[in-house]
Amino acid sequence: MDLPPDSSTAQDSAPRPGTDPARAAVLFEQSLSIMARLRAPGGCPWDREQTFDSIRKYTLEETYEVFDAIERRDFPHLAEELGDLLLQVLFYAEMAANEGHFTMADVLEHLNRKLVRRHPHVFGEEASRAAGNEADVDAAVEGSSAAVLRNWEDIKAAERRSERAAGAAPPSRLDSVQRAMPALAEAAKLGGKAQKAGFDWPHWRDLLPKLAEETAELEAEASSEDPSRKPFVEAELGDLLFTVVNLGRHLGVDSEMALRGCNRRFRARFREMELASERPLEELSAPELEELWAGAKRKLAAGPGERT
Repeated sequence: MDLPPDSSTAQDSAPRPGTDPARAAVLFEQSLSIMARLRAPGGCPWDREQTFDSIRKYTLEETYEVFDAIERRDFPHLAEELGDLLLQVLFYAEMAANEGHFTMADVLEHLNRKLVRRHPHVFGEEASRAAGNEADVDAAVEGSSAAVLRNWEDIKAAERRSERAAGAAPPSRLDSVQRAMPALAEAAKLGGKAQKAGFDWPHWRDLLPKLAEETAELEAEASSEDPSRKPFVEAELGDLLFTVVNLGRHLGVDSEMALRGCNRRFRARFREMELASERPLEELSAPELEELWAGAKRKLAAGPGERT
């Protein structure tokens, strides 16, 4: 549905971006066809080899790139990054269709029903109920976003109750921790929830032996040259990271911010190494690189959070 132009663009007869659903539908259908061809026999060998597990890391990477473009208000770049993020959706849907789980049509149907179900103030209570809404909400929100959010949560809660009545497992106290967040933040919140149940380390010092234990277990798995052990190496590394995050929680340190700060310092130090070297870094020996690193740390040590 096209909106009328505002006063600032009333004299501009050119169509606004986003007001051509027919063109968007054609392009979306083209994207589906391209993805299907890439995964089909005779398509791209790399794309055909991918699995849900192998591309999930790219989904997170593309999400962060969308965040970065938004923060920089780089709208041309944002359009490109949203396309990359959409590619992930197309990829998952095509793989699911190949395996007989669901299709892109199922994805879109779920989305459309959810949008109608949770917006009775826009589409009407009758349409909302036809889309599965079982909550008794007041659709007369009178322009209040707070009222919209209350209805949204009530409808969402009714959906959970319906799922439990249908035989779903009883809820866990950890269900309130959303998985749709950075893994470091999720780990910290999980540890905090477990703490309320009494399942936690009494003191931050108690995590130090646990760090040593997890490090030893990682070393034992990583020492194997058997490629089939890679999932176990990943699991042990995850255990080590989880312990480190909970150490940060006990120390009152946000692990996400701590790592972002470390990344910032690494960027600055590495850049200083590049500037200080008279030769390309790849031509230097390990001792020479270490000397440059130490010099960069000393030079930048005056900044906040810097240590030599």
